[in-house]
Amino acid sequence: TSHQGGYSHDAVVYALQKCGIRHIDTAKRYGCESLLQKAIKESGVKREDLWITTKLWHSDYGYENTKKACLESCERLGVKYLDLYLIHWPDAHVPGKSNREVRAETWRAMEELYEKGLCRSIGVSNFLITHLEQLKEDCVITPHVNQVEYHPFQRPQELVDYCRSRDIVFEGYCPLAKGEALTHPSIIQLAKKYGRTAAQICIRWSIQNGIVTIPKSTKAERIQENCNVFDFIIAEDDVEILNGMHDGRHVSWDPSLIV
Repeated sequence: TSHQGGYSHDAVVYALQKCGIRHIDTAKRYGCESLLQKAIKESGVKREDLWITTKLWHSDYGYENTKKACLESCERLGVKYLDLYLIHWPDAHVPGKSNREVRAETWRAMEELYEKGLCRSIGVSNFLITHLEQLKEDCVITPHVNQVEYHPFQRPQELVDYCRSRDIVFEGYCPLAKGEALTHPSIIQLAKKYGRTAAQICIRWSIQNGIVTIPKSTKAERIQENCNVFDFIIAEDDVEILNGMHDGRHVSWDPSLIV
């Protein structure tokens, strides 16, 4: 789910009931945690069968704030625990404190939430190698996940390799580059070659690159389409064509200016 029209009750219920989807990725920032509680109830899927990810927004960074925000997210979602809780963004916006200080303080609270079992796993989002290196020096637990923008135009391989070297699961969002990838001639050509849609090519490519891939849609037919990517394989040469399309553009946030 996301903000700016990124939520549809019917789509969530459909995804859970008809597509076998079990991972819901949301955030306080998206403003739909309470709405998700209703959709989950309506779907009839048991809590223990779901993987629920939500994220801590920077207005709640800091040791005490983080713990409070986590409980509030759980309450809005109607759950007793989170499967994954992420620090949403490396910039802290706290006057008089460096981003690094605030991230470390926030992460210590995340570690505590993990140790208490309120969060089954903890991680970060939009963190680059420098941010992860600082966290490594300042804290104890290595993030379990780093959720970062990943699509043919934004393939941060050095970051992927770094995360793998530290057993941090790399999760990719915006796999369709907010639709920009769907009109690229090479991707359209590959879609024709494999008898698939451009979206399916992008998602399959991301999966074949070993990325935990999280597409988003509010339309039932698109959700179904996004799920039908496990019955074909893109040939190595074609994966390389897609790999070669990286031009460094961001369709979401660019964390490279955050110290």
